[in-house]
Order: sequence, then structure tokens, then C-alpha cells
Amino acid sequence: MRHLLLSRLLRRASPPSQPHHHHLQLIRALSSSSPLPSSDADLRKYAGYALLVLGCGAATYYSFPFPADALHKKAVPFKYAPLPDDLHTVSNWSGTHEVHTRVLLQPDSIPALEDALATAHRERRRLRPVGSGLSPNGLGLSRAGMVNLALMDKVLDVDVKKKTVTVQAGIRVSQLVDALREHGLTLQNFASVREQQVGGIIQVGAHGTGALLPPIDEQVISMKLVTPAKGTLELSSEKDPDLFYLARCGLGGLGVVAEVTLQCVERHQLVEHSFVSNADEIKKNHKKWLSENKHIKYLWIPYTDTVVVVQCNPPSKWKTPKLTSKYGKDEALQHVRDLYRESLKKYRNEAESKDSAIDELSFPELRDQLLALDPLDKDHVIRINKAEAEYWKKSEGYRMGWSDEILGFECGGQQWVNETCFPTGTLAKPSMKDLDYMEELLQLIEKEDVPAPAPIEQRWTARSRSPMSPASSSEEDDIFSWVGIIMYLPTSDPRQRKDITEEFFNYRSLIQTSLWDDYSAYEHWAKIEVPKDKDELAELQVRLRKRFPVDAYNKARMELDPNKVLSSVKLDKMFPGTQTVQHAK
Repeated sequence: MRHLLLSRLLRRASPPSQPHHHHLQLIRALSSSSPLPSSDADLRKYAGYALLVLGCGAATYYSFPFPADALHKKAVPFKYAPLPDDLHTVSNWSGTHEVHTRVLLQPDSIPALEDALATAHRERRRLRPVGSGLSPNGLGLSRAGMVNLALMDKVLDVDVKKKTVTVQAGIRVSQLVDALREHGLTLQNFASVREQQVGGIIQVGAHGTGALLPPIDEQVISMKLVTPAKGTLELSSEKDPDLFYLARCGLGGLGVVAEVTLQCVERHQLVEHSFVSNADEIKKNHKKWLSENKHIKYLWIPYTDTVVVVQCNPPSKWKTPKLTSKYGKDEALQHVRDLYRESLKKYRNEAESKDSAIDELSFPELRDQLLALDPLDKDHVIRINKAEAEYWKKSEGYRMGWSDEILGFECGGQQWVNETCFPTGTLAKPSMKDLDYMEELLQLIEKEDVPAPAPIEQRWTARSRSPMSPASSSEEDDIFSWVGIIMYLPTSDPRQRKDITEEFFNYRSLIQTSLWDDYSAYEHWAKIEVPKDKDELAELQVRLRKRFPVDAYNKARMELDPNKVLSSVKLDKMFPGTQTVQHAK
């Protein structure tokens, strides 16, 4: 902030016809002049001080003009103003999106939520619903105002016979799972993390993995949607089914989901089998693995031939597997620790570190530390990727636990991520386009020398009946593949984060240009980044119209929220009114 104020002073103090660095040039000229006799030198020195004081006074006057009644006001010393007490700073978990707002409401009941939305509707103010802030693109953030349901986090009803649960939508997935445990129930599937609010996780079309398991919005049986113009609506497949399916994955633009009834399953254990394979073996076994495994994902490691396969199934599917790995945790990590110590010597000229704290770091933490040394050097990233491949090789084996524990995945630290979803045939007849996509993607990375870290995660789901889901389909047997690319932000240095961000968007752009249209790939709603370029925005709007019922979505928005209380700049750009749709050149 101090640098900004200084540049402002220099700019305002300089005459319009002269460059703003005039005073700096003058001071530099005086200080670098040839030696003078001491008396003349002193005279020049004090004259320079006087000029400097006068210049600063003039700069202050023109930079901070006094009001007309200034003579009648008591002078006070200048102080740097802190953020006002009523100004909230809200960011997503990766720190890639942040807003400051004076309006952040947390109602504790449906009547309080109804009142907040009705008031915003009447006053034509925006009040964007925001959940836990886990969306990588900050989909719920809005400087104009936000509403969060963290105080509406109760379990309202559990029907053990029907295996359903009704909850307030502000409850976190982890809280819900804990509450269901005593009833012998759990959720059918999980995303990688557990801290999402239930309302948020269904609104963005989040998903787990398993070709027979749909995205999480399909678990919704009914819900209460609080809207600015129509009040609270009770929706289900029987009550206004068209709006129900549209609003299940509504991006927070049709109403605030206040209560949800979810279909659960019996609490169960899973055996996870992790092993290292390669592209050729994957091709031979892919169709069989998709159909035989309840949950499956591949972790592709760029610049290597390593593919980590993770399969999860009920214990009955296995013949008493050996639940221990060949190597212990320390043995699996030792070569990564050694690489980190060697890299410290190379990049920081440090003697070999004996710091015992290194031995306490998990693999994702070690990867972050390594990447922080030189995150955009391709050769350095390749060394880290090869170390990751070796780590997974030494971590092969089985483990058993409850499904909510097994299906989680440690994603690493702050990061940029992009994930696309595309159709890949049916379970009975896979198109194999999912593997073609990965082959082209890995070749593209090597051809363009992208410093792409690992892993590139590939998962599968069944279709969703929610028309705004990236996996939506009218065909019951359709399956979809989801592929996520990543670049970590292992540093707090603004310049380095900026460089990583630019490289990530170049990486994403390469994939978009080369693959998306050929594979009918569309981005996860929580990971779509709205472009600033006008032509690119127009192309995005056209693409979205090809895949999703944008007119029906906008029509519902106009009926339920005509004053755009729930909207945001991001949402308005993706779904402008018909009359304002951009046309791509």
C-alpha cells in the first residue's frame, strides 16, 4: 500500500507535461554531482532539503485536497486505515478467488432465510448463496453480498426403513456422515473431500467415482428451495418434477436450497486395492475393470508410463487379501525425502538438511515442498513425478475401512484445477474414448513441454437426470469420464503464484483447443473459469448452449428471481439473457 501511495504522490505533484519521476531524477542528479567546496556543498545540501520539504508539501496538498470547511476542522495525524470492522474477506480454500463484502448473512431458520431473500428482492440487492468456499472457481463468491447456511446444519429426520435422511442444507458432509453412523447408514458415494455443505455439493454437480454410481445430485429425493420471488417451494419428482430436476444442479441461481432429503445406503466397509500399471495394461483390462469394480479411478503421472489404479469393493469380493504393503511408510517415502534434501542443496545452496521435520511430512506435503523450489521448471517437475511414481510403486497393497474413510483422497495443498466430463459409451459397450482422451492429453503435455505435475485424476460416473449436470443424459446406461488436471500453488510469493497461474491457464487452453470439442467435454461447474476476453466469453456461451438447457434455466431464473438477487458476475456472464448473448467471431 505504501508503494501505491508514493506513486500517487509523485504522479499528482508533477506538472502534467513532465514525467512523474521528475523529482526522483532531481534528487539523483544532486547526489551524484561532483564534489564541491564544503561551504558550497552545505549550502546546496540545505537548499535541497528545503526544496524537498516544499515538494512533499505540494504533493500532499494535491494528493489529499482539503474540503471547503477545512479551516474549521482540527488537524489530525495521518494513519493507515485498517479494513472496516463490517468488511468481510471471503476466499475459496485455494486462495485463488477472494472478495470483500459488507453483507454476509447467516440465517438460522427458513423464516429468517425467507425474510433475507424477500428483503433483498424488494430492495433489488444481490445475495449470492455461498457454502464452504471449496469450489476452486469461487462460484458462490460475490462482492455485492452473500448468504451462508452454516447455522442451518441440523439433521431433521432419519428413516432407517427407507434409508433416507432429511437435513438442513448447511450441514457439512462430514457432520452428516457422523450423524448417520449411529443409524447404520451412510451416503452412496463421496467426492474427494468431506467439508462441503450438502446444499453446495449437490448444486454444482459434484461426484465420486464408479461407473454404476451417478453424481451426488442423483441422491436427492426432495428439497425445499427458498426463492426471492416465490418464497419456499417444496420440490420432488412428484411435486413440479421439471423444476425439481433443473434445480437439483441449479448453481445457486434458482433459489437457496434450505432442506434436502437424501437417499442413503447401509453403512459398509470397502477394501481398497492400489497398484501400479501402465497404458498398455490399462487398455487390455479397462472394460473389465469398469464393470467389475464398484469404485475405480486412475491416477496418470505425466512424463512416465505409470498409471496408479485404485479399486474399491466390498470385502466379500476379495479372498482374504493381505492388508499390508510390501514396504513400510518410511521406506515408501525415503527416496522422496532424499530428493528434497538434494534439491535444497541445489536450489538454496543449503547443506544437506538434517531437519527431522522433513521425516514428519506426508507425500503430498513433500511434493508441495519440492515444487515450491522451482514449480515451473519442467525437468524439476519430471524428477518429482518420477519420485511420485516410485512412491506409488512402494505403496501398492490393500487397506480396509468404512466407505467414508476409504473414498477420501488427499488432494494436496492450494492449487489450480480444471476438470472436464465427457461421455464414454455404456458399461456394456464402452467407447474407449476415455483412454483415447488420456493418450492425447499426455502426448500434448510432452509435445508442448508443459511442467505438468501429478496426478491427472480420471474417474467415472453413471448419468444424471439433472439437465444442468455435466453428466446429464436421457439414456439410463450412459457412463461418463471425468478428468482433472492440476497445478499446485505451493508458495505464498505473489509473483510466483502469478507465474504459476499464467502457466496453468496456458495448459488449460492447450487442452481446450485440442480436445474438448472432439470429445464433447464440458467443465465441472465448480471448476469452470469464466474468461475475461470478450471473444473467449462468447465462445463459452455458445458451448454451454450446445450442452445445457440455457433458455429453460434462464426462464426459471426470471420466474423465481427476476431481480437477480441470487446471481453474480460469473453467473450472468455464463448465462446472459437471450437479448444479451454474445456472438463468437
